[in-house]
Amino acid sequence: MIHLSHIAKSFDGKKVLADVNWDIPQGSIYGLVGPNGAGKSTLLRLLSGVIKPDSGSITIANQIVYNNPVIKKRILFVPDDPFFLTQSTLKEMRKFYQIFYPSFNEGMYYKLLTNFPINENERINTFSKGMKRQACVILALSICPDVLLLDEAFDGLDPVMRLTLKRILSDEILNRQLTVVISSHNLRELEDICDRIALVSNFTIEISGEVETIRGDYHKIQIGYKHPVDLAVFEVLHPLHLEQRGNVITVVVKGDATAINEVIEKTEPVLIDEIPITMEEVFVYEMEGQGYGQPV
Repeated sequence: MIHLSHIAKSFDGKKVLADVNWDIPQGSIYGLVGPNGAGKSTLLRLLSGVIKPDSGSITIANQIVYNNPVIKKRILFVPDDPFFLTQSTLKEMRKFYQIFYPSFNEGMYYKLLTNFPINENERINTFSKGMKRQACVILALSICPDVLLLDEAFDGLDPVMRLTLKRILSDEILNRQLTVVISSHNLRELEDICDRIALVSNFTIEISGEVETIRGDYHKIQIGYKHPVDLAVFEVLHPLHLEQRGNVITVVVKGDATAINEVIEKTEPVLIDEIPITMEEVFVYEMEGQGYGQPV
């Protein structure tokens, strides 16, 4: 449904994104992750048509997004710092959204009000950060967009509201094939709801695909020995992480499991145990492999 081809973007001569290629299927929920300053928010703004790429193209249903009012009415972008009209209430913002989005569904709006404890007659500038986030989500989902872009969607929400939002998004995806892209630093949260993950690093998308497929390509293996082992024997595996505690070695490797085990078996271990790996660990080991966050 959404196709990005060779996207590049710079601000004041500073490169933010370069040669980004990405396909987002309809009805999917994509988690967008990456280190601080990697370009996640910029990517969401490009997807929404708020800013124009320096080069490349972004299409939704084969239509260019930027400067296309028809296609942009099908997209809703919820930024990290949501904007509301000065001194406005949620009720007044509802009327504002109805002007620009003919698809605004009052039935959905009032249904969402029963899920989120928001008083539509109170001024939004009196709300907490979490309540402002809830107000923005109510407005966003009420226009029934085809594409929903969320920047730090769960930031400021308490655990109950986080779960409520996840359930609503899941229902919308199931019922009408809503396509969602969520940017977040909380990998564990994204892993609970997203069926796909994309990692932004080094100005581009370095990893993209289904969560289980990506996770299946990484192997966290604990190996036990009766004899001392030189860690250099594992260099042939190009490990993302290698740790030794006594005669027990933990290695994180990317690649074919059978080929990896063949190399390990040659070191004559007494124990080989593969430990389930999380997407958070995949992200951490990939970033550490690039030198990100490593102590000098």
